[in-house]
Amino acid sequence: MTGSIWLPPGASSDTVPGIPRQRPSPSWAEPDPIDELADRLDEFVAAAVHPDEIAALLESDGMSDDQIRERYGVKNSFALAEELYERVARRFPEPDGPVHDPWQVGLLGCLLRGVVFALPGFGYVLGAPLLAGTVPLLASALVGWTWNQGLAHRAYSWLGLGDKPAARHSLLTGAPLGALLGAAVALAVAGTAHPAAVAFAAGQSCYLGAATVLLVMGRERALLATLLPMTAVAVVAMLQPIPDALRLTLLLGSLLAVTTLALLEIRPDGIGFKGRGAVFNVRLPPRGRDQPQRTRRQKTTMAPRLTGSLPFALFGLGSGALVLYAALSGSAVAAVALTLSMGPAEWLLYRFRSGSLTGLRNSRTPKAFWRTTGQTLTLCLTAYLAALSALTLLATTLWPHTPAPGGVSLAALLLLGTVLWTGLLLQSFGAVLGAAATCCTAAAAQTLALLTHAAGPHWIALYVNGTAALVQAALICALLGRVTAHR
Repeated sequence: MTGSIWLPPGASSDTVPGIPRQRPSPSWAEPDPIDELADRLDEFVAAAVHPDEIAALLESDGMSDDQIRERYGVKNSFALAEELYERVARRFPEPDGPVHDPWQVGLLGCLLRGVVFALPGFGYVLGAPLLAGTVPLLASALVGWTWNQGLAHRAYSWLGLGDKPAARHSLLTGAPLGALLGAAVALAVAGTAHPAAVAFAAGQSCYLGAATVLLVMGRERALLATLLPMTAVAVVAMLQPIPDALRLTLLLGSLLAVTTLALLEIRPDGIGFKGRGAVFNVRLPPRGRDQPQRTRRQKTTMAPRLTGSLPFALFGLGSGALVLYAALSGSAVAAVALTLSMGPAEWLLYRFRSGSLTGLRNSRTPKAFWRTTGQTLTLCLTAYLAALSALTLLATTLWPHTPAPGGVSLAALLLLGTVLWTGLLLQSFGAVLGAAATCCTAAAAQTLALLTHAAGPHWIALYVNGTAALVQAALICALLGRVTAHR
């Protein structure tokens, strides 16, 4: 199309024909009624994410399909909504005032939970001279972690449904059963040859159940107060010898205090202290003639399935076994650092959920949302690993006669921390089954490798933890871009 413009015969070559202009609408023509409606509903139409929202508004205004066909010349309200949606550009206004963020939590509360998780370790410092073996304690602890992880999930499920009495009842029933199960496992492992170890394991199981009750019910400060005297004396015992009678008294006193607080927290209605000077109040059930008539009443809430708590219990089993292997292959410093790091891990998990909520609000495409959440995930995971490294260094410095961890053992510890944190993240994504399967498989693989002496303990931990971390990272990457995973 590079030739000259065609001119009519007789026209001069210097003359360029005029370009015809679009004729303006006559003054008597009426404006387009759809444009008028779009101007009137501009703010609502611009903020709509689907034409059905506009159709719902039109129908709520009382517009019938006959009126729409007569006035706007389209088939029905849905066709008119599509026209309005196409003519008005999308504008999503920001909400007035600060945006509500349910994931904003204080750092101090999370750090307090981490300290509460770690302080019971001083009980082993006090009880070490009284024990002859550790295998019953380890077996009982593993059973307790498994059972109480599932029990805590079930109680939290009831609390999420708004049924606090049902949560208290599940704790009142489940905590003693877990304690009995832990004591029975310790007795089966040790037999009658080590009665002191079995007794200590039974007390450990009772403490785990009572502590689970207090943590679920939000009584971390009360639990901390009961553990402080034992902790103070345990620190003194690390520096100079103390009598065995004092050790036993502090252990039993702390256990009795924690158990009493847990029982008071979940005691059944009708049992408790009442009145000034009263010792204990028990309301007897009404007599037969005083009982109200039975009426058929439908349950207001559906009970959470017992099988729904099983993956959480399995995650507790797998992660607990990996932590025990880390403690046994190196020193107690690894277990202490991992336990203390659960406080920063919880806070950083909340920070990630808050950041993903901000990314969901500001992103316009799925790819942009995935990129934003990926950056937030990398930042939070890096911060957790830095906190775990600092806690390991601090525990090594303060713990007497403890050498600094080597490069391989430190790398295995950091990879284990990655497994634990990403496992918690998968739980929050609703993918707890993947986290439980990964941790249990890793624990089984590490057990098999240690039994067959495939390599040194540190190298086995490095390979196993690294593989588990890669598997869970892949699961997270697959779920990271799904909006429904960030609910």
